[in-house]
Amino acid sequence: MFARYRPYLPTAVLAFLIFYFGFHALTGDRGLLLVDKRNEALSEKSAELSKLRSERMDLEARARLLRDGSLSADLLEERARSLLGFSDPRDYVIRTKP
Repeated sequence: MFARYRPYLPTAVLAFLIFYFGFHALTGDRGLLLVDKRNEALSEKSAELSKLRSERMDLEARARLLRDGSLSADLLEERARSLLGFSDPRDYVIRTKP
């Protein structure tokens, strides 16, 4: 009975492998049908990266102002007051939870 189907066995195996890999190429983790989801995740991560880069540039600028060669008195006073919890009597202090 199986001898009659023996010549078709390589073709059937090849057809199954083509179907298997084609199905996973479309619906797998990195399949063609998930391109929109990957592009959306990429745009979210790009926005997060640009936000982090701007925060880093701000922190680098603030750190540059606190170095010995270019010490900014205003920034030093601001940091000291915030760390020590002091304020000028003429200042308005609005406390927020971190």
